[in-house]
Amino acid sequence: MPVGIFRVCLVVITAIVNHPLLFPKENGTVPENTEEIIQKMKEREESLRLEQLRLEQEIAAQEATQKALEKAAEVVEESKEEKLWRQDFQEGNWQDMGGEEDDMAVLGKAFKGVAFPDKAVLASFYEKRILGTTGDMARMREMVEGFADDLLEALRSVCNRDADMEVEDCMGVGSMYENWRVRKPFVCDLIVPFAPPEPYCFRSQIWCSGDSFPPDEQGYGTIKVCRADEDVTGCICDKTKLGEDMLCLLHSQANPTRPSGEMEDLLCFKNTQYLDADQVMKWFQIAVTKAWNRISHKYEFDLSFSLLDSPGALKIKFRSGKSIAFNLTPVVQYENSDVYFISHFPRRGLAADLPSSTHWFLTFAVYERRFIQLVSKTLPANACHVSCLQILSFLHGKQCSLTGPSGLTNYHLKTVMLHLLQTRPSQDWAPEKLEARLQDMLKFLEKCLHEKKLYHFFVGNGKVPAELSLPIIFQRAEPLNLFRPFVLHRDVYRKTVDTFHEMLRNMPALINEYTVHIP
Repeated sequence: MPVGIFRVCLVVITAIVNHPLLFPKENGTVPENTEEIIQKMKEREESLRLEQLRLEQEIAAQEATQKALEKAAEVVEESKEEKLWRQDFQEGNWQDMGGEEDDMAVLGKAFKGVAFPDKAVLASFYEKRILGTTGDMARMREMVEGFADDLLEALRSVCNRDADMEVEDCMGVGSMYENWRVRKPFVCDLIVPFAPPEPYCFRSQIWCSGDSFPPDEQGYGTIKVCRADEDVTGCICDKTKLGEDMLCLLHSQANPTRPSGEMEDLLCFKNTQYLDADQVMKWFQIAVTKAWNRISHKYEFDLSFSLLDSPGALKIKFRSGKSIAFNLTPVVQYENSDVYFISHFPRRGLAADLPSSTHWFLTFAVYERRFIQLVSKTLPANACHVSCLQILSFLHGKQCSLTGPSGLTNYHLKTVMLHLLQTRPSQDWAPEKLEARLQDMLKFLEKCLHEKKLYHFFVGNGKVPAELSLPIIFQRAEPLNLFRPFVLHRDVYRKTVDTFHEMLRNMPALINEYTVHIP
């Protein structure tokens, strides 16, 4: 530090000594006026300004080049990921579980220094913290289902049967109906299938139907509103562009282009025949409001829409101040299966944005519930598969409340359980093996995060039990990677991995805290 001060002082002294106005040289001349000095200062200022501008342009160009390189790297990495997925699919590999040595190689750093709770502590934690919520869920489901049935019956009565959509009975899906939800407030998820009025019908096209869909539309489909007798012959005039001098003798006069107003009344996107999810939700909200106005006198509570960004989120408010929340979401059935196009996902996390309002995501929630019920019949009494999922969901939720949300969702955790249920022998899920199976889930999840690859359980899975009657088109499709967004959103990926590792480190403390201090 003293050396630096000495150097500064030396420079100042040298500048003063050599200043032409203080110590002019023998042949030096002092200007008679300051105009020349001012002019030189202006020229110097302009030169510096131009130099600064040039440097700013160079920096901006470098930043643009860097962004372009990062974007290109993301595209290359995404392309590599897709090639790997296709290679796995073509070679018959399905969500490689990996051997014990591979797992430990991946998990070495994550599990280093973690004191995993023993069987007794886990059993006590589950009994005191989680098991008591089962009865509350059953009572809430019964109350919500009864009210939803009454509300939908009133909705049918206020709708125009000749012009409005036809609403069917609702179905319960998700954690509340699979008996593994642990975090409060409890929220029931109900889906409501609907169909167009006669003589119209829905004709859907999904991403794995053979046509080329871009990567960001994998898992989606579109729904076209047609007349029931339209294109029944499979005519190609609706699929290809005919020349100006060509005419389809079957459909040119029989099915003239319908007015745009008629299609908008059928909740289609402007000037198209494709069902618009945004218009569907607006129609559904209006219809629910009218239905509630018709039956509100029968109930001693109020009903309102609880969230602006979730159009189907409803809340029952009692006079005592208590409330019950549930989601009522309109869906469209895919052909004659239990796969449904869903207009939006309540509480959706990573990559929640749809490509457009005419793209509908496909949900396999009904098949997931049926698969769990089917497998449960083959497992030992009081099997630990649901217990493992509940504990993992609880720990992850608590960690997110401490460090903020991550890219992992409860749906990812359930998918991990579904994969393990299919690969593990039935006897491995005995209640006394809770500790081992919970470690299996954590190891498998860590491996998937490391590889940025977690396949959808049903899409591309040729080992789905035949009893479920899952459409073969989904079993033969290429696997659908639920972790694909992590390839594109590196900041979210880093946050997710950090949160997961932090959860592992905090797991013993969280379990001990919520086991000892139970109110």
